[in-house]
Amino acid sequence: MSFLKPYQQRVEAALDQCLPTVGIPPSRLHEAMRYATLSSGKRLRPALVYITGNALGASNQTLDNPACAIELIHAYSLVHDDLPAMDDDDLRRGHPTCHIQFDEATAILVGDALQTQAFSLLSTPCASTPEHQQPEAKTTLKMIQILAQASGSRGMAGGQMMDLSSVGQQRNLAELEDMYIHKTGALIRASVLLGALSANADQSTLKKLDHFGKCIGLAFQIQDDILDVEGHSQITGKHQGMDELRNKPTYPSLLGLNDAKKVAEEHYQDALSSLEGLDIDTTPLVEITKLIINRQH
Repeated sequence: MSFLKPYQQRVEAALDQCLPTVGIPPSRLHEAMRYATLSSGKRLRPALVYITGNALGASNQTLDNPACAIELIHAYSLVHDDLPAMDDDDLRRGHPTCHIQFDEATAILVGDALQTQAFSLLSTPCASTPEHQQPEAKTTLKMIQILAQASGSRGMAGGQMMDLSSVGQQRNLAELEDMYIHKTGALIRASVLLGALSANADQSTLKKLDHFGKCIGLAFQIQDDILDVEGHSQITGKHQGMDELRNKPTYPSLLGLNDAKKVAEEHYQDALSSLEGLDIDTTPLVEITKLIINRQH
């Protein structure tokens, strides 16, 4: 994970600045927001914003707000996913989940506040970015639209609903892929697109990068399924075997572990193929794709 370290450090510093401090009322809510967001994490989604935007010529200052916005949405989703009415988890990133550390009502409000903070941030010009590097208003609106769709009923929230409805049910491969495209893939695709839009990428480039994001989003979730079977809680930071315990359909449960790994590899290769022909240095995008398919947590 050393490859991600510069991006992790940058976005964590930016998140620390954009989140309300504990000294601002209501202190308990702000403390819980910071706990849920600033605890250890891969910061994969903001890294994708930075890597994609940098490859296309955008500065880190221009990318800070979109990177923070995507991570705030991700953090909110984890807080709500862990709630007793959802996945009912007590461990996240090796720490007690937000509703365990604080309480359930606070955790619900944390998710609400982080979500709205993300859109506030995305719509606010970055003070440290020169005016000539600021995205045009129509680009900002497009970025807000992409993040909203990726977060809502046609994206992450819809995918979570599909996931809840799938417990104990038989699902075929097409249905499982559709669920993963929404549940996990939508935010990962949005991360790539926010980085590209921050650099004013043309439509041809956006189309290729969107397909790249779709492929790595699927590979990421399938690798999550695999780690739930053969990972270790000390490394993954969450309990092992929970998918089987909850009787949730996954790629390993549907195809078997070996074939699930083959499908993840296919999406990995498809992601790499989608980068061909781009007139940019794609090395960092290739590296983060390798990291996704080989990660252990």
